[in-house]
Amino acid sequence: MEKTLLCLGFGYSAQALARLLMPQGWRVIGTSRDGRALSGADVRQWPGTDLSLEGVTHVLSSIAPTAEGDVVLPHLASALQSADLEWVGYLSTTAVYGDHNGAWVDEQTPLYPSSARGDWRARAERDWLALDAPVHVFRLAGIYGPGRGPFAKLMSGKARRIIKPGQVFSRIHVDDIAQVLEASIARPNPGAVYNVCDNDPAPPQDVLGYAAELLGLPMPAEVPFDEAAMSPMARSFYGENKRVRNDRIKNELGVTLMYPDYRAGLKAVLEAEDLAGFVPPSETPGV
Repeated sequence: MEKTLLCLGFGYSAQALARLLMPQGWRVIGTSRDGRALSGADVRQWPGTDLSLEGVTHVLSSIAPTAEGDVVLPHLASALQSADLEWVGYLSTTAVYGDHNGAWVDEQTPLYPSSARGDWRARAERDWLALDAPVHVFRLAGIYGPGRGPFAKLMSGKARRIIKPGQVFSRIHVDDIAQVLEASIARPNPGAVYNVCDNDPAPPQDVLGYAAELLGLPMPAEVPFDEAAMSPMARSFYGENKRVRNDRIKNELGVTLMYPDYRAGLKAVLEAEDLAGFVPPSETPGV
């Protein structure tokens, strides 16, 4: 029987999974607001057109909730419960844990979101897990990868290292997200919740500094957190400080991370973005 994955929200992470599955013979249907296509995928504009689950065997939702709740379930909850689905994945975020002052959290840690987006995600998780369907929840750390690394900002000369003592973030390369999802599809465990992050929660200034080293650029200037010009969204991320454990994806799903820390991940991003020929501004001929 042909396997068909429906991606509700055909964004960065969903497309990474599609690139893994399509060479294996999977049919992939993706939804987007503008109908933009990935080669080999059947991309449909939604909302705006009818969306049938006929023939769909697997579903992945990556559409963010709002203050009103999950935006998918009011339209598709009944269809998701009546379809003959083998696997359903919901992409959430580690923001559901809230702030733990740098302490470790795992999937058993009670959820105390400290931001509106974390609260919305926690409520959406509960609604998805309440479905009569084989739902799995994936709590993603900060996502990076080709096109979503720090290199462009560093090359622009606008990067600054924001210093907030004791602050760490967990991260995950998009290709590791894809392999975790693929491993879960191969070993379904309805109701399971997985943290998806690498092994090395790290201060953001260390990550940016290492990226500058890879480019051969001077270390970006330090700016104290309280003095930094930041968007409200960016500032809100610094209101949560925690280290996220990833033992379950290793022990239950057998995942070996391709990029277990930001050093390995940033080297791969640099290679993928083909910046090997980048010449630092101070060394540009004629300048």
